[in-house]
Amino acid sequence: MILVYTHKITPRVRYIFKHILTRTLLISVDFTNKVEEFVAHNGPKLSYTKTPLGTEFFIKSNELLFEQGLNDVEIMMNKWEDVPCFFATNSKSSIPFDIFAASFYLITRYEEYLPHVKDIHGRFTAEQSLAFKKGFLEKPVVDIWAFKFVELLKEKFPDYDYEKRTYNFISTIDIDNAFAYKHKSLVRSVGGFFNDLFHFKLLNVWTRFVVTFNIKNDPFNTFAKLLRFKKDYNVKTIFFFLIGDYTTLDTNVSASKEKYRLLIKEMVDYAKVGLHPSYFSMQNFAMLKKEKERLEGITNTPVKSSRQHYLRFSLPETYQHLIDLEIEEDYSMGYASNVGFRASTCTPFYFYDLDFEIQTPLKIYPFAVMDTTLNDYMKLTPKQSLGRIRDLKNEVKAVNGTFITLFHNESLSDYLRWKGWKRLYESMLKIATS
Repeated sequence: MILVYTHKITPRVRYIFKHILTRTLLISVDFTNKVEEFVAHNGPKLSYTKTPLGTEFFIKSNELLFEQGLNDVEIMMNKWEDVPCFFATNSKSSIPFDIFAASFYLITRYEEYLPHVKDIHGRFTAEQSLAFKKGFLEKPVVDIWAFKFVELLKEKFPDYDYEKRTYNFISTIDIDNAFAYKHKSLVRSVGGFFNDLFHFKLLNVWTRFVVTFNIKNDPFNTFAKLLRFKKDYNVKTIFFFLIGDYTTLDTNVSASKEKYRLLIKEMVDYAKVGLHPSYFSMQNFAMLKKEKERLEGITNTPVKSSRQHYLRFSLPETYQHLIDLEIEEDYSMGYASNVGFRASTCTPFYFYDLDFEIQTPLKIYPFAVMDTTLNDYMKLTPKQSLGRIRDLKNEVKAVNGTFITLFHNESLSDYLRWKGWKRLYESMLKIATS
């Protein structure tokens, strides 16, 4: 155990010290604001305050962890050897910046609470983030800082034994459209047929015809393949099913269709299944509740995991709604337009609610890369995409973090905009599990 002395033990101090020391570095931590207790402690210890008490391991504290609510935070970038950092400290400090305040700023998504311009889907964009502007979006800097910090701690306390965590990989699959043509209502099928015909999309017309009459399999029905890969590569896989009512932005098969319900039930037997709340559920508690209950009615098990459709969430409201519905894990923390680490970490963390100044029970699992980001936003080829995936995986492996990817069942279809992409998922699995 490590003892931390600070002049004031706040919820923010407890939260971020536990995240860095316990969840990232596997070191248990205790706190004191009594100087005599700190001095008497024989094991490893550090002080986090304005001035050092003596020659102990000392980190000069920024004001951020002792404030409440939101303030305009001025950020000046520096370097810690070759790693970007901010909240610089003075020469008495054992490291050149306040690692705890900087990590708190990034992980709580402090900047997303401040005024910003949203994109057309009402989202905070990567381009507005500090990580993007300062060029460290593709590095899990919070974890990199933590590992550099523990090396210095080892020098100071060489007799102390440190555990090491292991690298972890989770493959997540969003089911926005379980089927391209099958099991849609008559109105949608006929309307889709005439729409394709009107726009001379003859390949679509032909495929729709052969699928509807059971001559060929539906191109988006790649579930057997996904389950085979899960087994072959021994990968933890989570499927997020969209089961909201039909809108122009939620175009999945109706949750009342027996074939869709059977598919979801089958997936529950082989993998973890979570909710994919629909486009308009971002700030609509009643809608979110209805969709959660609908999925529970199909699976006969409580829904504990969730990822927002279109990655639409608004802090802190969306997360507060998930907590009220007893959802325990959210997988929405990432950007649609860019790959990388939205919260600058590859370690799952508990959502800290800056409105109420508390650590909540909702655990956030940040993902690093999404198939549609690579194809639709970044316009990369499958080969270029694999290179980016390898780079991100190497960043996570270097700090023994959790590498999370987001794919869709459609991207294995080799159909329409996914032509040429069907091998990418398996190639990604080979990289991620090596």
